[in-house]
Amino acid sequence: MTPDRQPRVCCLDLDTFFVSVERLLDPALEGQPVIVGGRPGQRGVVTACSYEVRRFGVRSGMSLTDAYRLAPHAIYLPTRHGVYEPYAKQVRAIAARYAPEVQIASIDEMYMSFAGCERLYRLAPDETGDQTIGRVVREMTATIRRELGLPASAGIASSKTMAKVASGLAKPAGVVLVPAGREAETLAPLPVRKLPGVGPVAEAKLAEAGIETLGQLARTPIAELRRVFGAWAESVLRNARGDGHSELGRERPAFQEYDTDGAVIGSISNERTFREDVRDPEVVASMLCALSERVCWRARRRGVKARTITLKLRYADFQTISRSRTILPTDAEQEVHAVVRGLYREARQRSLRIRLLGVALSNLEIVRQLSLLPTLEALHETVDDIRDRYGYDSVRLALGANRG
Repeated sequence: MTPDRQPRVCCLDLDTFFVSVERLLDPALEGQPVIVGGRPGQRGVVTACSYEVRRFGVRSGMSLTDAYRLAPHAIYLPTRHGVYEPYAKQVRAIAARYAPEVQIASIDEMYMSFAGCERLYRLAPDETGDQTIGRVVREMTATIRRELGLPASAGIASSKTMAKVASGLAKPAGVVLVPAGREAETLAPLPVRKLPGVGPVAEAKLAEAGIETLGQLARTPIAELRRVFGAWAESVLRNARGDGHSELGRERPAFQEYDTDGAVIGSISNERTFREDVRDPEVVASMLCALSERVCWRARRRGVKARTITLKLRYADFQTISRSRTILPTDAEQEVHAVVRGLYREARQRSLRIRLLGVALSNLEIVRQLSLLPTLEALHETVDDIRDRYGYDSVRLALGANRG
């Protein structure tokens, strides 16, 4: 086993996190089918759902209307972000006791690197034969359960991607360690969607080519994969074979697609449907700021800048208006927000309440050279580093922090 291939990267995933916190606050919910996201009849989507309700086909991201049709008997609760974040911070504090490097992926998921800790954690082999971090990670998840009452699953592997897959295999509330050299055989029988970054569009294209499992994907000629994944085909192929990087690094997409001129195909967008239609200018302004900030953060993590900025506005009567503007390439929220404000003024021609707002970046291009504004670039890098460590909401623009 080479040092770089040791299983020393861990993905920690808090199982049905929002549901688990709600059960801590109300023990009567234990064992019940619970959906967090809103009340039946409200607009919105399922933020989290218990395993008891998933057997009926309910999934995170599903509309509340569809969820109610499948599980009218479930207990529906509103999402309370202010309630969950303190628990997430306590989990991060526990993780920091065990690993020297912790990277926050979301409120309920984080990655840890145990590189350099092999001697510190070397103990007598446990029942799995692991002598290093396997036992430590099991102790960590047990500590989270004992001190906070929260179930967590963890995957341990030689790369970040493999650890993410392993954490999914560990659910619910388990720990899966993939030994060095066993990555490919662990991945082979899994469906292609189990590989992070392979979405429904790529899955459909692969299915058309007769590729349904990661084992089949790993054996596919690179030329064929380029037709699906473009310039990211090599990275996808490495991950499908279990040869991903052991460094945590920053978030990167599994692939990019390019047109004949080398521009990135696709867009980065975020939109928000309000629980109640709004007219308040302060709520609208705050949301436009928050959306601009989010898409720029995602663009920087993908390593791209956008030439085209689009605003989407939907009125209460469902009339939907889009306005776009093309500018010099940018990934700066201050610049995008200024454009979005102007687009909103152009689009807002009616006094009717607003149902939805969205911001999209398109006409993307890879960042190839240093910005002429190195101070701004340094600021973005610092902000993004803080978010990597402490979560996205740890740093916000003042206006966006008060979003509705």
